[in-house]
Amino acid sequence: MEFNFPNRDGVELKGKLEESVGTPKAYAIFAHCFTCSKDIIAASNICKSLTSKGISVLRFDFTGLGNSDGDFSNTNFSSNVEDLLSAYNEIENRFEAPKLLIGHSFGGAAVLKAAGMIKTAKAVVTIAAPSDVKHIQHMFKEELDSINKTGQARVVLAGREFTLKKQFIDDINEAD
Repeated sequence: MEFNFPNRDGVELKGKLEESVGTPKAYAIFAHCFTCSKDIIAASNICKSLTSKGISVLRFDFTGLGNSDGDFSNTNFSSNVEDLLSAYNEIENRFEAPKLLIGHSFGGAAVLKAAGMIKTAKAVVTIAAPSDVKHIQHMFKEELDSINKTGQARVVLAGREFTLKKQFIDDINEAD
């Protein structure tokens, strides 16, 4: 089921609610990896497995990625956490508070950060999540000097071009 909702800045995020058969035992949120989308095969497979166990799962695209609105270059780790909190609020408003948070890679780190702000979470699952979000800089280490000097740079990640701004670097360096 299509499940779109606004983030805290009013940007529409595009999601898909994988519904369990019958009344769900619980609701979950799945957060995708850095520069990925809700439609990666791993997300789809994990969500289908959970729905077969009676758990409805929302997977959505972070701001500026996949089908969601917004400008990726204006996002950062903190905005991903805020997008997760917006997803949580929307599921809670429409159904009930999610009890399971799942995140892959950078999305896993965001889930860990968000979990401390979501009191109803009963379980948190991460898949290949970094222990420190600064590690992501290895993906664009050649452009780091340019980003820091000029304020932004075009980087190629997973074969696609993205603009990364200094605010992104500053945010991950401050993230705990």
